[in-house]
Amino acid sequence: QVQLVESGGGLVQPGGALRLSCAASGSIFSPNSMGWYRQAPGKQRELVARIFSGGLTYYVDSVKGRFTISRDNAKNTVYLQMNSLKPEDTAVYYCNVVKGAIDYWGQGTQVTVSS
Repeated sequence: QVQLVESGGGLVQPGGALRLSCAASGSIFSPNSMGWYRQAPGKQRELVARIFSGGLTYYVDSVKGRFTISRDNAKNTVYLQMNSLKPEDTAVYYCNVVKGAIDYWGQGTQVTVSS
């Protein structure tokens, strides 16, 4: 049984920062990759950032230079540092962990960027 527990969402003004965390528990030792998706109202879920077991990272163009993904392997935790937030970053953010051929998802955390 794998569980992903997210935290760190909230309301922030444009230009502000938030840090999301996702802790994985259960049989999830050394996942292949960990990442964050987001889904805004009326839009499809999109991949925001992903970090692979070797440390390689991927970012969607819209967040490059503003967001940083990192992971703590000892804690099976992935982080998303979000700086210079924009109203268009408003969405529910979901943690995703891939282990073998299986995807695991968190419950989602709301991020709202508004003045």
